[in-house]
Amino acid sequence: MWTKRGLIINPKDHQRWWMKSHAMLPTIEKLSDNKFSVYFSGRDENNVSHIGRGLITVTDGEIELHHIDQEPVFSTGDRGCFDDNGVTPSCIVEDKLYYIGWNSGTTTYRMSLIMGLCFKNTNGKSNGHCDQFIRNSRAPLMNRTDREPFGICTAPFVVKENIYKMWYVSGESWINKDLPVYNIKYATSDDGITWKNDGVVSLELLEGETALARPCVLKTENGYEMYFSYKNPKYGYRIGYATSVDGITFERADRNNGLGVSKSGWDSEMVEYSYVFKHLDKTYMLYNGNGYGETGIGYAVKQ
Repeated sequence: MWTKRGLIINPKDHQRWWMKSHAMLPTIEKLSDNKFSVYFSGRDENNVSHIGRGLITVTDGEIELHHIDQEPVFSTGDRGCFDDNGVTPSCIVEDKLYYIGWNSGTTTYRMSLIMGLCFKNTNGKSNGHCDQFIRNSRAPLMNRTDREPFGICTAPFVVKENIYKMWYVSGESWINKDLPVYNIKYATSDDGITWKNDGVVSLELLEGETALARPCVLKTENGYEMYFSYKNPKYGYRIGYATSVDGITFERADRNNGLGVSKSGWDSEMVEYSYVFKHLDKTYMLYNGNGYGETGIGYAVKQ
């Protein structure tokens, strides 16, 4: 069971040009001892998302925010590229930041969500406001295929073992212009850059659901566990839990390992986009609530 501890980042409390609203998809990087970076995306006055970073400490079941950088660490791509109207963090492994690029769609579909990759900038050269990370390419990390042609190939979560393993969100169809259908698939790589994606489904939708989002996978003694978001148009997003022996095919498990909404407040309508991590003897979850991150980032501790 999870015990909610409340908000740690409320966008309304911070005056940043790149965070006039929202704090979406918290993504953790351990620095040293109890110090961690938390990456997330805020939206500017034009509703364009940029990736920012905060410093937190994690101590004995408590998370404390110390500061948020004045400038974003990564921003939008060139006009016409897959990420020209928004970027959001998804996962960081060593020097690699996997992210989500957003732009508007066409007359037949509302949006495009495609994964990209950037690297920590270690050469000291500035790249404008956002000089902390450098793009691997102006092109998406994965190409469209006949198996995955729908413009939603995104939200990668990567674990490095003997190879790199990725779980990501992948489109299956569009019900109408505003309603896509997507599940969670699996891919592998030798270097974390070039991926073998055959469209293998790791977690499938249940009846009534239209979306599975933001997988977060932890290695365990018995295999793997996944926290993910599932969406039913009747009530929005909730956070679910699944397990796997091989890390390829997951089965949903006890919903008490997921997270529900509160009776009132910032996460009373929906909960989504969780990032679960372990530190010392405790397990923590950062997550978004109402409005897809509009109300900020909160956390819970597993009991």
